[in-house]
Parts: sequence; structure tokens; C-alpha cells
Amino acid sequence: MESPIPTDLSSSEVLGDSEAAAAAGVVRELMEVIETVGSYAGFRKTQRKDCLNLVRRLKLLVPLLEEIKDQVGNPLGVSGSGMDSLVSLKKALLGAKKLLKNCNHGSKIYLAMESEAVLSRFHGVYDKLNQALDGMPYDELGVSVEVKEQVELMRMQLKRAKRRTDTQDMELAMDMMVVFSKTDDRNADIAILERLANKLELHTIADLKAETAAIRKLVKHRGGNNETVQQILDLLGKFKLIVGIDETVSLDGPISTRTLRRCQSSLIPNEFLCPITLEIMTDPVIVATGQTYERESITKWLNSNHRTCPKTGQTLDHLSLAPNFALRNLILQWCEKNNFELPKKDTYPSSDIYSADLMEEISLLVKDLSSSHPNVRGDAVMKIRMLSKENPENRISIANTGGIPGLVQVLYHPDSKIQEHAVTALLNLSIDETNKRLIAREGAIKAIIEILQNGTDEARENSAAALFSLSMLNENKILVGNFNGIPPLVNLLQNGTIRGKKDAATALFNLSLNQANKSKAIKAGIIPPLLRFLDDKNLDMVDEALSILLLLVSHPEGRNEIGRLSFVETLVGIIRSGTPKNKECAVSVLLELGLNNSSLTLAALQFGVYEPLREIAINGTNRAQRKANSLLQHMSKCEHIP
Repeated sequence: MESPIPTDLSSSEVLGDSEAAAAAGVVRELMEVIETVGSYAGFRKTQRKDCLNLVRRLKLLVPLLEEIKDQVGNPLGVSGSGMDSLVSLKKALLGAKKLLKNCNHGSKIYLAMESEAVLSRFHGVYDKLNQALDGMPYDELGVSVEVKEQVELMRMQLKRAKRRTDTQDMELAMDMMVVFSKTDDRNADIAILERLANKLELHTIADLKAETAAIRKLVKHRGGNNETVQQILDLLGKFKLIVGIDETVSLDGPISTRTLRRCQSSLIPNEFLCPITLEIMTDPVIVATGQTYERESITKWLNSNHRTCPKTGQTLDHLSLAPNFALRNLILQWCEKNNFELPKKDTYPSSDIYSADLMEEISLLVKDLSSSHPNVRGDAVMKIRMLSKENPENRISIANTGGIPGLVQVLYHPDSKIQEHAVTALLNLSIDETNKRLIAREGAIKAIIEILQNGTDEARENSAAALFSLSMLNENKILVGNFNGIPPLVNLLQNGTIRGKKDAATALFNLSLNQANKSKAIKAGIIPPLLRFLDDKNLDMVDEALSILLLLVSHPEGRNEIGRLSFVETLVGIIRSGTPKNKECAVSVLLELGLNNSSLTLAALQFGVYEPLREIAINGTNRAQRKANSLLQHMSKCEHIP
């Protein structure tokens, strides 16, 4: 009797009954994962497009899994290599599920702040899916030609999706940069806050309650608070004020076992709450700046390589912690008076999720950055680049093991590809606030500017993105300007790829918040390409151009160069038919020009600005309405319009 097993497959390679059952279980799990992610309906707006695209691509795997499921039940079964492929695919799908779940339930503010890092996680998922499908033994698994072609089409889509052709949402990046700034006087501008709340979909009490719960989970997952979480909490408080609720309202209720509770007689006094966790303190201690924190929270902060006071941002002269006995006694008295029981400290597992192997790998890679063998150095830089984009913990560990000085030295390597890996790794590391200062302190800015001038296209793009990230700190804005970094950014704005132009625009906007840099940007020739962007609709950079022009028009040199009749006519066209954001910026620019030159106001009237301006004054964004009314008042003085 002929054996049912094909001649090119031995019986030992075919899975037995128990293994076949295991294979069937894996297939079932894979289909359940796809079904689960398909049910997610609350993807955060900042990642919604990537999430929906990933879910759509994962659903393309269903026909593949159905055919494999049929094969598992056949007498031929599934080979060992087929089982290995299924296990690899399961790992990839679980990684995708974790990412999609985070984008569905995570903090909206945090996901917006970490948008570039989250995009890197999507790329990592694409890689793992491609690797799992690359060795899939379609013939052995009984997969039809049609389904195989469908899977290959999906793989091509994943590869295309990895080629990043856009940059982060310009308006969102700018608004968040403003509200998080401690020096920009627009950081409490109600119009910016309202626009940001709408963009993040945090404009109802229900939205804010859900966001508070998500932030609580974030703090718990990361083992405590940090500068980023404190920024998130501050912004959340501003959003609450917009909808007319007290900042502390959402701290009530059973958000978690550690959530503050409203007492029968009064709320817990703010001075009894740790500024990091916003929980009542049981062991308050004083740091060098005189601020008081819960011992456990500030210890975690200091152990994470932070050397600043979380509340004030000041550098700590020393790391000693002094018990605040007076405050502890006041807390105990208040608890007794209000019948409030101090919470028992929950025991959480260590936030250090690294295995000894990974820590050792990072340490060895950092050492290899100084290797005399080019191949060893190149391999180390590439691996550090990959690790640095995966998660915040990796970025902290690479910095703690001395990775930043090594990467800065590699920026001067003659191999352009190694330079590209190094500057991209530093871009990833700069997402961490502490690393921004360390990178600048090691002299990286000057080297990054050189790569911006002479590197590959991708290296130039990532250099511009790195300068944007580093210049979030005011002292780094000054350094970039002093090291003559603005002219090459303007050159990239004029002659770069679309992504290069967008990255350059984002960096130049940030740098132009510094008054001295405005003059440098104008002298470097930034205005002509910005004016061209207003007319070139294919580039889709009108927002970027108007936002930068709005900064430059406050400078006398900028007004002199911008204040031409042709530009005024362009502004009137945008005011008439642009997007709400475009109209807001265009009105603001025209107001600034008109207040300094009445003839330009009269020219705008001749170009027909009056009626669309009145429409904006009634139906525009809040900020646009204010600017439009101011401009109408100014026009009334110029032309005596009733």
C-alpha cells in the first residue's frame, strides 16, 4: 500500500497527533488575535492611520490561516518547519496586538509626544511580520497560489510602509512645543489649548476621565513618574480648565488601588501630595532644591539617571534626601482628624525589565563603538540604532553605559553609512529629555550640522530631525545658531526631498523661536522658499510655511522682505479659501504687516479681503476671530469703514 507521505518528506518530519493539535492551537490563536485587533475602535488620532493600515493588512492573513487550518486536519499534517513558521508568525502578531492595544487604550497625550518613537515600533512590527512570512513553507502548508500572491502583496505593502515619506504632524508638533515651553508666553493661550484638545480628542469630561486613567496606568507601568509624565499631567490640568472642571476632579473615583480618595469633609491638601505621583506622602523627604517628594518616587527618579528637581527643573547640587518630619507630622494629624487611612504601599515588581543578557549586549556594543575594526564599529552603531528606537528604557540604558560619547565620535567616521546610523541613533536617544542635554554637552551639534551639509539624503533628513529634537531646549537653540546650523537647514528646505523639506521646516520653526536665529534664517534665504511653498499645492507645506512666516514677520528684517504686494495678494487668497488653520495664520501675518505698514492694509482691502475677514471674525477659530477683529478695527482706522 502506498504511503500517504510524499517521497520528499520523511515521516519523522511530519508532526504527530499531539504536535498537530498544537499547530491547530497556534492557528486558532492567530485568528483570535486578528479578530481582537479588528474589534479595536478607539485608536488615538495621532496613530489612527498607521493602526487602521496595520489592522487591514493583518486581516489579509485570514485566508492564509484558514488554508493552513485545513492542512493541519489532513493526514499529511504540518511539517516541523511549518510549525516553526507559525510560532514566528504568532510572536509577530502578538507584538502587533500589543502595539495596537496601546494605541487604542494608551494616553493620548503621551502617544502624541512619543509619535516618532511609536512610528519606530510600527516599523519594528513590519520587520517581524516580514521575517515570519519570509520562510513560510507555503507548499508544505497547502497554501494555494492565489493566497500566496495575496500574502506577498501584503509583504510589499509592509516594505513600502517602512519607507517614511512624511514627518510628524507639523501643527500638532508646534502646538505641543508651545504649551510645554516654560518661556513661551503663548503656553497658556486658550486658542492653542483648545485646538490641541480637539486634535487629541480630549474635549469632554468623559475623554478627560479616560485620559486620567490611561496616565495612571502609564505611571504604574513605568514604575513611577518622570519629566514627561509631569508635563502630561500639567497639560491634562489645562484641558480640564477648558471644559470648566477643577483640575483635581478626575483624581476621585476608583481609577486604581493607589488613586486618591475624596474625604467626607474635604480634599487632601495639595501640599500633602507628592509632585511626582500626586499621591499623599507617607515618607516625605527634602531634596537639594528644598522641594519635598515621597521617598520611593524621588529615589526611582534619581536611579533613572536624572540629576534635576522634577518640579523646578533645577540641577541638584547633591543627591542627599532629608526626612521632612514636620510635614509628616502634619499629614498624620490631618489623617487622624479626617478619619483618613494612609494607603499601604503596594509592592510593584521592579521597573527594570532588562535581562542581564540585554544589559551585557548594550555594554558590549558601546565598547565596540571604539573598536579599531571598521566592521565591528559599523555593526555596533547599526545595532544601537535599532535598540534606541524600541523603547524609552533602551534609550536610558544606552546613555547610562556611555553610548552617547561613543556615538558622537562615530559621527566623524569617513563612511557615510556609518554616519547615517550614528546620527539616527542620536536622534532616537534625544527623545529622552535628559539625553538632549548629554548629547549637546558631548559636542554632537557641530558634528550633526556637518552631516546635514555633506551626508546622504537620509542622514541629512535625520540630522534635521535631530536638530529639531535637541533644540527643544532653549540653550540648544542658541548652540545650533552659533554653530551656523541654520544655513544648511535652509538649503535642505530649498533642495531636499519632500521629507527633508518637512524636517527642515520643523527644525527651522523651532529655532526661529529664538530672536537671534530669526535674523540668521532671514539672511540665509529662508523667505523665498517659504513663499514658493504657499503657491506649490503639491508639496502640501502651506501650514509649515505660514507658521514660520508668522514668526519671521515679528522681526523688522522679516517684514521688510515679506512685505510685498504679491505676498499680500497671496495672503488674501488664503484668507478667502484656505483651511481654518491656514486662515488663522494668514490673518495673523497680515495683521502684523498692517500694524507696521498701513499701505499693506489698504492693498489687502483692494485685493478683496474685507468680506472673507468678516466671515472669519464670526465663524473662524477662536484665535482667528480675535486676530480678524483686530485687523478689521485697524482697517476701520485706515479707511474709516463703518
